Amino acid sequence: MPKYFTLLLLCMLWLGASAQTWEIGGSVGGTGYIGDLNTNNYLKPGGGYGGVFIKRNFNPYLAIRLNYVYGQISGADSTSSVQQLRQRNLSFIDPLKELSMVLEFNFMSYVADAGKNKYTPYVFLGGGITGYAPRAWYNGQLFSLRYLQTEGVAYGSKTLVIPFGAGFKYNIGGKWTLGAELGYRYTNTDYLDDVSGVYKGVFTNDTARRLADRSGEINGGVNIGTPGSQRGDLKPRDFYSFFGLTLSYTFVTSKCYY
Repeated sequence: MPKYFTLLLLCMLWLGASAQTWEIGGSVGGTGYIGDLNTNNYLKPGGGYGGVFIKRNFNPYLAIRLNYVYGQISGADSTSSVQQLRQRNLSFIDPLKELSMVLEFNFMSYVADAGKNKYTPYVFLGGGITGYAPRAWYNGQLFSLRYLQTEGVAYGSKTLVIPFGAGFKYNIGGKWTLGAELGYRYTNTDYLDDVSGVYKGVFTNDTARRLADRSGEINGGVNIGTPGSQRGDLKPRDFYSFFGLTLSYTFVTSKCYY
């Protein structure tokens, strides 16, 4: 991760060489997840997150923002309203480490402590990379699902992401800005939850077999999965989201935007 951070920061400094303001801040809130264990509820909470960012404002409308966020998503079939998914009985938790850069556009002219507007809605779009590691609790222990290869797929530990979303920022006094933001991440993997395709037939150890099909835990010991039958929703990508508050401080120079 450090090498990606260095490259993005150098790019940011080069792009912002002619800009007038720097902005630093942090964010905190909840996470969401859309995937094989939550197929349609885009606002279902799944954990929390915290992050820091540095921003370069080019003018009152346009800025570029470098983010680092640590959060956790989770999902469980036991909370589903669909009986078939409850019978599948899979679950996971996944810590996420995201480094991203986004282009931010304000709908109204906004400069903290120097502009005519105290607030503005905004949108953002960018790119980044996220480290992920799906895990599951079993018999009081937390197991890494990637290494067990529950579907026989050796997927990686990082994925490219496309962050996009919207927010609202308000100047609460001086150079301080308080904001509310909702952002989704389109990922390049279907394994944030360790579930994607079909049930595997042969396993390297008993733990992998038990965590690949957990339906027997609630079905009297009878598993519903058979080798080759559908395990996931067969969609190609998972999503995750961050929704919460931001607080930032803007270093406005005397020549700012004049």
